[in-house]
Amino acid sequence: MSGNASAPNGDDANLQESVSPVTLSADWSRVARLLLIASLAVIGSVGNIFMISSVMIEDHLKKRGNVFIVNVALADLLITGLVFPASTVVLLAGLKDAPGVCNFQWFLAILCCLVTLLTLAATAAENYARLCLSQDCYEMLTSTRITIVVLTIWLLSGLTVTLQFVYNVGPGYCTRRRLTGDVLPYYVIVGAFFVFLPASLTFACYLHITLRIRVAKSRPSFKPPMSFSWDYALMKTNMYSFVLFVVFWLPFGITLGIGSVHTIPGRLFYNLAWFALSKSCINNFLYCLTNRHFRNAYVNLFHYCCCKTTVSFSRRPRGASEVLSQATRPTGDVRVHIIPGYNMYSYTSPQRAREVCKTATLKRSAGSCRPSTSRPNGRDVYEL
Repeated sequence: MSGNASAPNGDDANLQESVSPVTLSADWSRVARLLLIASLAVIGSVGNIFMISSVMIEDHLKKRGNVFIVNVALADLLITGLVFPASTVVLLAGLKDAPGVCNFQWFLAILCCLVTLLTLAATAAENYARLCLSQDCYEMLTSTRITIVVLTIWLLSGLTVTLQFVYNVGPGYCTRRRLTGDVLPYYVIVGAFFVFLPASLTFACYLHITLRIRVAKSRPSFKPPMSFSWDYALMKTNMYSFVLFVVFWLPFGITLGIGSVHTIPGRLFYNLAWFALSKSCINNFLYCLTNRHFRNAYVNLFHYCCCKTTVSFSRRPRGASEVLSQATRPTGDVRVHIIPGYNMYSYTSPQRAREVCKTATLKRSAGSCRPSTSRPNGRDVYEL
C-alpha cells in the first residue's frame, strides 16, 4: 500500500530541515525546548490526574455519566504522560530525528484525538438524557452500558489507527507525503464517520439542551432542584471542553487535509500540531475554573498532596488489660494520610479529645467528657 502515497519532494524536505516533528524548531536552543516540553508533560500529567481523582473523591461528581469525563482525561493523560516525555528523551539523547519515536507519538496522538472526539459526543448525549429526558429514560443508561460504550470507543479508535499504520494509508506526519486519488474516498469515509458525525452530534445535543432549558426558565413556575442546577453547570463545562477541543484541533486538521494535496510549510504544519497536542494540558484547568465541584476537589487534592495534610486516629480500649496498658504507654498521635470521600481531615486521638474537654470545662460546669465526634468548623470526623 505504500504506492498510494508519493515520496516527499525536495521542497518538502527543505521545509522540514529546520523543524523536527519530535523536537520542535531547531532555531530554539535545546535547553529551551527541553524545559518547554518537560513543563508541558509535568503540568499536564498532574492536572489530568487531579481531574480523574476529582470524580473519585467529590460526592457531587460521583455519577455514572461522568465516566465519559474521566475517559477524556485519560486520553489527555496518554499524551502528556507518553508523547511529551518521548520528546524529552530524544532531546536528552541529542538526537535530531527519531522516526520510531515520531511514529509512536503520531499513533498515540491520532488515537487520543479520535477517542476524545467520540467521548465528547457520548458526553453530550448523556447530558441530554440527564437534563431533558425523564428519569425512567435516564435509568436505562446503566453503568454496564456506559462501560460498554467506553470500551467500544477505544476499540474502534484503536482498530482504525492500527489499520492506517499497517497499510500505510494514514495521513502523513513524519514523512509529509502527498496522497493520490485512490485513497481520497477512504479519507472522506473515515473523516465523516469519526470527525464530522461526532462533532455534529455534539453540537446538536448542546444546542438542543440550551434551547430547552432557556424555554423552561422563561416559565414562572419553573423551580428546578439544586441537583438540576449542578448538572446544568457541569453540562456547560462539558460544552466549553468541546469548544476548546475544536479551537485547538481544527486548525491542524485543516492544515493536515490541505497538506495531503498541496505543499504546506513545515514550520506551520508542526507548530499547529504541537498547538493541538497542548490542548491536553489545558482541558483539566478548564474544568477547575468553570465548575465549582471540580474546583473544590482540586483544592482538597492540592492540600493533601502539596501541603502535607495529616490526620490522626487512635484505637479504643476493649478490656481492662488494654486500659491498663493504655495508661502505661505515651498518648501520642498516630498520623496517617487518607482521603475519606469529601472530607480529608480527622482529629480523633485521645490527646486531642482531652484538650477539647479541658477547653470546654472552662466555659460550663464540670461533667463527664467524652471524645468529640465533630470538629468546631462542622467537618465530619472519621475514626479508623
